[in-house]
Amino acid sequence: MTYEQTVAWIHDRLKFGIRPGLERINYLLERLDNPQHKLRTVHIAGTNGKGSTTTFLRNLLEQSGLTVGTFTSPYIECFNERISINGAFIPNDELVAVFQKVQPIVLEMDQDDHLKDMVEFEILTAMMFQYFYEKQVDIVLVEVGLGGLLDSTNVITPLASAITTIGLDHVDILGHTLAEIATQKAGIIKPNVPVVVGKVDAEALDVIRQTAKNFTSPLYQYGIDFTSNYHQPDGQWGEVFDYQSSQMTVPQIRTGLMGKHQVDNASVAIQLYEIICQQVGLRPQIKYVRQGLAQTTWPGRMEKLSDEPFIVIDGAHNEHSMAILCDNLRKEFKGMRTHVIFGALTTKDVSGMLADLRKVPNLSLCVTEFDYPKAMTQADYAAMDVITYNHWQKALVDVLELADIDDLILITGSLYFISQVRQELLGGDIGNEKN
Repeated sequence: MTYEQTVAWIHDRLKFGIRPGLERINYLLERLDNPQHKLRTVHIAGTNGKGSTTTFLRNLLEQSGLTVGTFTSPYIECFNERISINGAFIPNDELVAVFQKVQPIVLEMDQDDHLKDMVEFEILTAMMFQYFYEKQVDIVLVEVGLGGLLDSTNVITPLASAITTIGLDHVDILGHTLAEIATQKAGIIKPNVPVVVGKVDAEALDVIRQTAKNFTSPLYQYGIDFTSNYHQPDGQWGEVFDYQSSQMTVPQIRTGLMGKHQVDNASVAIQLYEIICQQVGLRPQIKYVRQGLAQTTWPGRMEKLSDEPFIVIDGAHNEHSMAILCDNLRKEFKGMRTHVIFGALTTKDVSGMLADLRKVPNLSLCVTEFDYPKAMTQADYAAMDVITYNHWQKALVDVLELADIDDLILITGSLYFISQVRQELLGGDIGNEKN
């Protein structure tokens, strides 16, 4: 099969939807001789912040001389992005080669009523473990796809686990309360394996603490076991903060990512870095922390596309991430007039997200359709008293005519949406499976 045929075949498995459970992935990995058990891994869960934390940690470990595999989702630039080594996407020919080892087993499984209809994410998970085993990477950072307990990545015993944030998202699958969702996220905690917890509400934290206690897993809690001191914006892109733990004090760290929440994500990454260094026989170094965080970039997360005009895209695709975005707008861009172009999926709490945006001072808002089957339409937006467009390109043209040189143009909402915008404005391939 060609690369294009391979990707099309994998994408075709999207028709089977989301199917939580470990029976299928365990069978497939057993047939591959369990490559996941031959790797040193780190497991990262959370409603938001997983991708940024993974990228921060990858850069910290690379600075220490390790070869780091990452498995992330969704993707913004291209399909291959999800399986990367030291930030380099898996080459087309190598993706095809590892797929050819997995596909025959999947086809056999399709003949079994109990094992058939593996979904795309399960197949990619197996391909990822096999590929990183063949490449003999030093460590693999595995981002949970959805939830944790029944996610297909939850077949590893990692060096450490992390839960970045917990919010109300995918409630139809994970539960309708923070405690129920936390139970799913805490499902990645393994006996005696350290777990790092970011900024989470008390209701969710109680569940995580109890799970860690049940498994005698050392718990490192943000704000108690490690802390950060956020510095006010200094006019430069990125954030500045001080970090402190029992092992390390690092003042005046600058991140390559914008937004106060990135200080939280970076702090979780540093604590993970300390734990991993201890387990693999390395000494965490302040210079690596500074260098690794400063050079971190992450497409689609408060990403600046242009200075003149000042255009930023951000994948605030659920109410939790939208609340964070609005907080950032108030603090990072205080006093600046902001023009927002928003596009979302019908599966999200769109009215709640728009209500958050409307509370931000000096902000004008328009919404748009975009090319995706579940995208909100002008008819869907009709009752929300907002300016609507059927093409985001037209919305951008109108906003550019209205905006002054010092204004911010923010394009936000679904990752499907900002991915399409990014492709057209910057170029590059676009993936199809996003939140």
